[in-house]
Amino acid sequence: MSDQERDVVLDHEYDGIREFDNRLPNWWLWTLYGAIAFAVGYWMYYHTWSWGSLSHAKYGQEVAVAAQAQLARMANQSLSDESFQLMAAIPDNVQRGRAIFEQFCVTCHQADASGNIGPNLTDKYWIHGGKPMDILNTVTNGVPDKGMAAWGNQLGPTRVQDVVTYVVSIKGTNRPGKEPQGEPEGAEGESGAT
Repeated sequence: MSDQERDVVLDHEYDGIREFDNRLPNWWLWTLYGAIAFAVGYWMYYHTWSWGSLSHAKYGQEVAVAAQAQLARMANQSLSDESFQLMAAIPDNVQRGRAIFEQFCVTCHQADASGNIGPNLTDKYWIHGGKPMDILNTVTNGVPDKGMAAWGNQLGPTRVQDVVTYVVSIKGTNRPGKEPQGEPEGAEGESGAT
């Protein structure tokens, strides 16, 4: 038996157990080195250079494609709460609405929609109803006695829909801002508030 094949026992002992000082097998070492190389490559590809899409980004893209397909199937139907939820899942629609919101709505609702003169649009409390069709009605027709302008004639139906889509997309994000006003969204049907 050669010296390389002979087991070498280390000097220390613990609880009557002595440890061998044997070289790890090559297959084990190559598995370790391969895992390290893979981890570095993965990090560089997805996180440093952003050449690939991470799973949550791919999921978001698939949701947007599915929402667009569903909206195409619903093209002959009138607007509904469901259609606004679908539009809010499409990043391009949300960005268009955000641009319009930042141009016309920030004076009353702040740039982050956390409320100023107007209410916080990111919490669960709504004065005139938090369902997408309620929001569409409020933006289109306004609430003159509360100081909310009617934007339907000024923006036109497409841009109003884009703004509502943006508001639906940020609803429930609970950004800190103006104190809650109105009723919680789930209580609207129970209390009769809209």
